Amino acid sequence: MARRVVQWGTGAVGAEAIRGIVGHPDLELVGVKVYSTDKVGIDAGVLAGGEPIGVTAAIEVDTADVDAVLYAPRHPSVDDAVAILASGANLVTTAFAFHPARMAPGDRDRLRQACIDGDTSLHGTGLNPGNLGVVVPLALAGMSRAVEHIKVQERADWSVYDSVEITFDQMHFGSSIDEVDAQTDGLRFTSQLFQEQVWLLGDALNLGVDQVTTDLEVIPASADRDVCGRVLRAGTVAGQHWRWAGLRNGEPVIEVETLWTVGEPQPKHWPTPQHGWTVTIEGTPSMQAHLMTLASFRRDLPLAEHVRSASVATAMQAMNAIGPVCCAPAGFVTMADLPLSLYRG
Repeated sequence: MARRVVQWGTGAVGAEAIRGIVGHPDLELVGVKVYSTDKVGIDAGVLAGGEPIGVTAAIEVDTADVDAVLYAPRHPSVDDAVAILASGANLVTTAFAFHPARMAPGDRDRLRQACIDGDTSLHGTGLNPGNLGVVVPLALAGMSRAVEHIKVQERADWSVYDSVEITFDQMHFGSSIDEVDAQTDGLRFTSQLFQEQVWLLGDALNLGVDQVTTDLEVIPASADRDVCGRVLRAGTVAGQHWRWAGLRNGEPVIEVETLWTVGEPQPKHWPTPQHGWTVTIEGTPSMQAHLMTLASFRRDLPLAEHVRSASVATAMQAMNAIGPVCCAPAGFVTMADLPLSLYRG
């Protein structure tokens, strides 16, 4: 019998999740949670850019009789997650909880108790933080006799990402240089997710990480730029170079680095990996893998389709994890705990 699933959030990732769930032979979409009254009553298939499927969106969604919730809101809520888990629905999320055991103790304990109360599991996944930043390094490490250092790098230009609310409001591109640091609202939350990723790699590979540090350098825009209909002014933040390091006895053994710009050339002192994601393991043997998501490597398609491919990959990583998460013991289930999420055709 197909597992009953609620899709929570219908943004770029949520819309792709709806498409995936509807087309999956072992899943049944039974509810869709939205935050905007403009979307209430609209068929989920239409919200995902397709034909009606007979499931309409609502602001209040009951999760008591469902197997899983694919939780993909823009701003996650521990209160929501606790209520979902305690209701008896497993929770797979692309929004947070990549390594719940390393979350703030208060949130961690509430989520763990909700899993106990509902006999449910919590699983966080995505791309980076997520599959490309955790599962790929873990898979490569399986070919090692010794691992000395792991580096995950992401290089991306956000000027083609058609979500100005995230680019400007959450990530603070376009803000005054002197107002942006690692503790700025929005950025602090993003940083915490990447810190969890570093802890997860360290814990899963028993690398003895005892501290995670965070560094951020921002650069200004050299000119005014139109970004999907919104102007990023010269002199405001147009680039962010983040580095999260997992230290063992003061020496880095794991580094997660992001090099994000919005139409601005990188400064010469920044690292210059290829665009996409690069994983490098120094050890015995040493290995490197570079990964990209595109709509196609063969067909000539619009840029928007290539940009959208990252949302497809994020959503499908979560959707394909629903079955294993539903079968997992109650509690926290990380990307290091689950079997590989396989495409079944």
